[in-house]
Parts: sequence; C-alpha cells; structure tokens
Amino acid sequence: MKKSLKAASVLMLIVAMLGLAACSGNVKETAGGAAGDPVTIALSPWPGWYMWYLVEEKGFFEKHGVDVKLEFFPVYSDSLQAIAAGKVDANSQTLSDSLAPLSKGIGLKAVLVNDNSFGGDAIVSKPEIQSIKDLKGKTVATELGTVDHFLLLTALAENGMDEKDIKYVNMTVNDAGPAFISGNTDASVLWEPFQTTAVKQGKGKVLYSSKETPGLIPDLLVFRDSVVKNRPGDVQKIVDAWFDALAWYEANQEEAIKLLAEKAETTPEDFKLGLDSIKLFGKEDNIKAFEKHEDYTSLSYTGLKTADFLYKLDMVDKLDSVDELFDPRFVNPKAGK
Repeated sequence: MKKSLKAASVLMLIVAMLGLAACSGNVKETAGGAAGDPVTIALSPWPGWYMWYLVEEKGFFEKHGVDVKLEFFPVYSDSLQAIAAGKVDANSQTLSDSLAPLSKGIGLKAVLVNDNSFGGDAIVSKPEIQSIKDLKGKTVATELGTVDHFLLLTALAENGMDEKDIKYVNMTVNDAGPAFISGNTDASVLWEPFQTTAVKQGKGKVLYSSKETPGLIPDLLVFRDSVVKNRPGDVQKIVDAWFDALAWYEANQEEAIKLLAEKAETTPEDFKLGLDSIKLFGKEDNIKAFEKHEDYTSLSYTGLKTADFLYKLDMVDKLDSVDELFDPRFVNPKAGK
C-alpha cells in the first residue's frame, strides 16, 4: 500500500500537462469557481490516505457542512495526472511529487500533512550487513528519483558516504523486493508491504528506516490554487474534518481499522501493520510541520532538500525556495497568508 513511481518520465508528463492547463485556460474548473459543487479529493492506496474514508463514513464532512466527493485512484500516478488535468480539486500526494509543478510555476497549495512515513520505507539488507558503512561495495537496489532513493542517499550521507561507495542498481520497488529475496542484491530500499515481505521471505533485516529521519517523507493534501482562492471556507472545513476524524480514530481504533481494512480490501491485521509504519498528523503536528526549522520536521527544510535531490537528477528546475507551495493558515489561523 504505497504510492507508486516517481520516475522522471511520469513527472515530466504531469508537469507538461500542468503547463498546458495553465496556458490554455480550457481545462475544466471542477469546483474552483462553483461554490455549490462538491469538492473532489483524490486518494490512492496508502494507509494515511485511507483515513479520508473514515472522515466520510463517520460524517465529519457533513458535521462541518462541506460537500466532498472522494475519488479513488488505484494507480497513484493517475491521481497526479488527474489534478494536473483539472479533473479533481485536490490530491493526496507526496511532497516530492509536488515540487516539479512548483518549479514550473504551476499553482498548487499544500494545506495539510496527512502523515509521515515512520518505518514504512526502509533499507532491507542481508543479516551479515551490520551497518550502513558495511554497504560499501555492495549491491543496493531502489528506483531512481523516488523517496526511497532519497532515503538511501540520506543514510549514506549520515555515514560519510555517497552513491559512488555502493553498487547502485536502478530498479522499481516491485522488482527490487523480489531481487533481494532471490539473493540478487545485498540490500534493497523498499516500502510496505514489500519490505516486510523481503524480511520474511528473504531472511533479511531492516538496516535503516524512515523512523530514523522523522519528516523526510511527508504525505500531503494538495489543492489546486484556484480552489484555495475561491473556496477557502470549504478548504478550512475539510482540514477541520480531518482533525476531528483523527480524534475519533484515537478513541475507536478497533472499529476504525476494521472499516478502513474493508476499504483497502485487506485484513484488519495487515492494515494495522501499514498504520504502524506511519505517523498520522493531528493539529499540533501540522502546526510544527508548517513552521520553519533547520531539520526534517519542517516542510520548508525538507522540501528544499528534496528539491536539490531532484534537481541533481534533472527531474525539477532549480528552486531557491519551496515556501510558495505551503499555505499554513488552514492548520494554524495565526499564520495568516
């Protein structure tokens, strides 16, 4: 249950679509200028994003007086294309996937952090590898330009190493997991459920995970700029509904997990494993994330580090700041905008 590829070809296609939308003016404005229409929110298979179904099913949208239509995309990249084409008003997407549009001057606004990966992304290695430094000269696979590639480079840098110190193999996570299990790599960087499968079937171990880099991999609710400008009241109601639903979840976890497992077409036990690999973000977590800090707990800091990473891979244009992407007023009215 993980967001899929961040390959350069997908990103460039989406940016091209966004640019066309911005220039042509022919893209359908689904709700940006129509206060009576439902606000459409796209989501994909990821534990933190399934929580939107809890918001819906337990009546929190209704409680706050906002009409919302959830649009499910089994393939994550399709949701990115949907917001690019103006087919949805908002999308559940990673920070990294919001940076290519920003670098092209395309109007998107992140208004909420849904969650952070907290162990859901990990370097899985053979048991005899005891540390990141032991990866020197070893074969390590993950996909170029993904958040897991970024996690790998971060782990290497913390240990005075870089990609030249390992035998890096560019391989999709769907292939990197089986490659590790079959013994074709010494380590692979994987997300759930691939990492648990690799540990169990490949007799491997988690060498390093996103638990060690809180804030490195944030998942966001991102709106088209026109919706935020024309319907800020509805955006606020949606954010408030999220916080209410999280409070309900904390008090009713067993019932909530059963409901969400049905939506995800899995067992409650397996769905809970996914939830255990993330940190859901309530109001105080969000306020802190939208503030500026010199570490990965800050969206501004993480965004710029991620932008530099993607720039070196020729996946985004140079960004000196990423702050234009963030609109903190919906989680913290004192922040203004």
